[in-house]
Amino acid sequence: MTRIPFDTMRDVITEAFVKAGMPAEDAAQCAVFHTQASCDGVYSHGLNRVARFVDYVKKGWVNLEGKPERVRSLAAIEVFDGHRGPGILNALSASNRSMELASKNGVGIVALRNTTHWMRGGAFGWHAADKGYVAMCWTNTESCMPAWGAQNTRLGNNPFVMAVPRDKGHIVLDMAMSQYAYGKLQVTRLKGEKLPFPGGFDKNGELTSEPGPIEESMRILPMGYWKGSGFAILLDTLAAVLSEGAPTYEIDQIQEGSCTGCSQIFIAIDPQQLGGQDFTNRVADGIADYVNGSTPDEKSKEVIYPGQIEVRVRKDHLENGIVVDDGVWAEVLALAGRSA
Repeated sequence: MTRIPFDTMRDVITEAFVKAGMPAEDAAQCAVFHTQASCDGVYSHGLNRVARFVDYVKKGWVNLEGKPERVRSLAAIEVFDGHRGPGILNALSASNRSMELASKNGVGIVALRNTTHWMRGGAFGWHAADKGYVAMCWTNTESCMPAWGAQNTRLGNNPFVMAVPRDKGHIVLDMAMSQYAYGKLQVTRLKGEKLPFPGGFDKNGELTSEPGPIEESMRILPMGYWKGSGFAILLDTLAAVLSEGAPTYEIDQIQEGSCTGCSQIFIAIDPQQLGGQDFTNRVADGIADYVNGSTPDEKSKEVIYPGQIEVRVRKDHLENGIVVDDGVWAEVLALAGRSA
């Protein structure tokens, strides 16, 4: 493993995207989001996704000229067509618009259809919280997880994000409906490690903590078993209904990579129009402190709230450089036209 400064990684990713044909300004914006993901320790959706994105661009699966177009407006709710533009840029536009609506109405909902992979979904929770908004957002995906009790994949793992702004450090939940995201399986496999808990079934239907056999079988385990399965189904249904877009079973027919043609929802709430910033801080601080004050179990050193690890990792990476897999870094350098 090697450590790379934030600015260096951002600049290299920008160059890789520009060489793939992306306008410089768009490339720089996307590169920031990829670098921030790795900086927060979400390697699977940061540097590790660069080569795949470039591949999708070259195949024409991402429309570099696609921009979100508003197709319906109902006061606090708006629907946009993403025209399969870069997922990060579409999601950022939708997130920003949901906050604009929330500033006027207290709540803003933007439903985005026909977009592409947003990379790290949690980025849009952090983005909204940085601006003082409570946020909820989610996406549907192509089938990559069996429904509970099934062998074949019929559900997306449909990542779901919630964020609450807090002066001492936002509380941000970013989770797929599977016990582990596929990106987590990849990162664990690259490290030569096992998952801390079983994450899915191998080809023989046996639960395993080995990431490779789960990736091969695609029988990843829904989080909470039948509860995660049900949650995934409803997230898919609502994303498609509210955006007038594609559900998972239609995304499966597109066959142009992960999440191409997906539907996403962005909900922003302005807490300033409710209890105000001081009240939000008091409640969020109390909850964070109460959780941190838990007695750790026999295998744990501490108990943390969602988002706490990311802040720690970010601090370390900004001070000492972002940890990268050498093979992945070399691949991205080559895409940027640089030598390792």
